Amino acid sequence: MTTRKLPARYAGIAMPFLLSIFMSCIVAGISTLKSVGLASGLFQMWMAAWGVSWLAAFPSLLVVLPVVRRIVAATVQSPQR
Repeated sequence: MTTRKLPARYAGIAMPFLLSIFMSCIVAGISTLKSVGLASGLFQMWMAAWGVSWLAAFPSLLVVLPVVRRIVAATVQSPQR
């Protein structure tokens, strides 16, 4: 059985979507742990913080990622052929 994949045209949305999920989860986890320590209900607080963080992270990445790509292209040498 083969796995169905999204068409390539969705890569511009799929990449920031997945990146925002992972990065906001990690940052929210670290921030929550630093704020409350190993408190009771840590996981629930982390998940609540993650939800709010992701709501900001995904649209931010959609706006910022093209700018970052241009900055990187301007500062990194193209590979030699």
